[in-house]
Amino acid sequence: MTENDQGNVPSRQRKRFPGISSRAYEHPADRSALVALRKLSGFDTVFKALSGLLPERSLRLLFLSDSVRVSDAQFSHLNDMLRDACYILDLEKVPPMYVAQDPKPNAMCIGLDEPIIVVTTGLVELLDEEEMRAVVGHEVGHALSGHAVYRTILLFLTGLALKVAWIPLGNVAIMAIVTALREWFRKSELSADRAGLLVGQDVQASMRGLMKIAGGNHLHEMNVDAFLAQADEYEKSGDLRDSVLKILNVLPRSHPFTTVRAAELKKWSENRDYQRIMDGHYPKRSEDKDTSVTDSFRESAGHYADTVRTSKDPLLKLVGDIAGGAGDLAGDLGGRLRSRFGSGQGPQKPDAGKDGAGGAPDGQSEG
Repeated sequence: MTENDQGNVPSRQRKRFPGISSRAYEHPADRSALVALRKLSGFDTVFKALSGLLPERSLRLLFLSDSVRVSDAQFSHLNDMLRDACYILDLEKVPPMYVAQDPKPNAMCIGLDEPIIVVTTGLVELLDEEEMRAVVGHEVGHALSGHAVYRTILLFLTGLALKVAWIPLGNVAIMAIVTALREWFRKSELSADRAGLLVGQDVQASMRGLMKIAGGNHLHEMNVDAFLAQADEYEKSGDLRDSVLKILNVLPRSHPFTTVRAAELKKWSENRDYQRIMDGHYPKRSEDKDTSVTDSFRESAGHYADTVRTSKDPLLKLVGDIAGGAGDLAGDLGGRLRSRFGSGQGPQKPDAGKDGAGGAPDGQSEG
């Protein structure tokens, strides 16, 4: 977008992020899930084959012929939001955007060579301007992150799985890839929610939009704090059986549960990383080529470790307790062995290491 366009941007008072890399807002779980997806047996072969076979030209013609293309002449307010979002995230080429007739509120960014953004009439009618701005920013975030390709393949494979379900074992390989794609896409939605917040720069509007997607256009009957309290109750309630049911419930979904998305986004908005971006300190696209894969893995591993440590979910708490207990045991055992044999003076009396310097204090782990 040129500087001449800036005067037409409806919300030019919002902060802009020149050259921002998608790494600035990508959720660590998004990156690690994508790496795991690419390592899935058979995915590389399927990806290369489908990249050449998927009817992208047909897809574009379909939306061109049976949807309304957003422009200055049609849905001009959405066109302003789209250009504004691309300007804020410094996306050089504004992707085509279409409004499709569908009462179900939804939006997606698809395409192989170039991304296309599609929003449904149900979504347009449901959200106010600021809530919609966050959604448009969400989809532009998908485009900047390169998510459109994998989303397109997910849609195609989901339909294909239904068609070959009757073939013995024909569905197994496809469903394995579909399941892995869904796992990644759920994580990518958390990244795109962050991009939507960077564009809208209004946490309450982002929260309201998610709340409306969950409960409809009855804002006077809903409350953001109560909605976020649901997410907290969902995470910590129940026992191990409920934890398993949560996993089974989310497996067929392409999106995380709405309350979970709201809680994740609220947490990030209060994080130092978000404030640093707003202050103008963020990774640049020009630095992407120098990014260490090892650092990405380390960040993802740190995120999962922190999730297990702080989670209120019964299953994850159990995992954390087991891991912590194993660490305490290893530290205690290591300390006792060092105090017993580490001096080089041979075995000591059984109680010699009880308060020895090599032992870890009660309740602490050296591991």
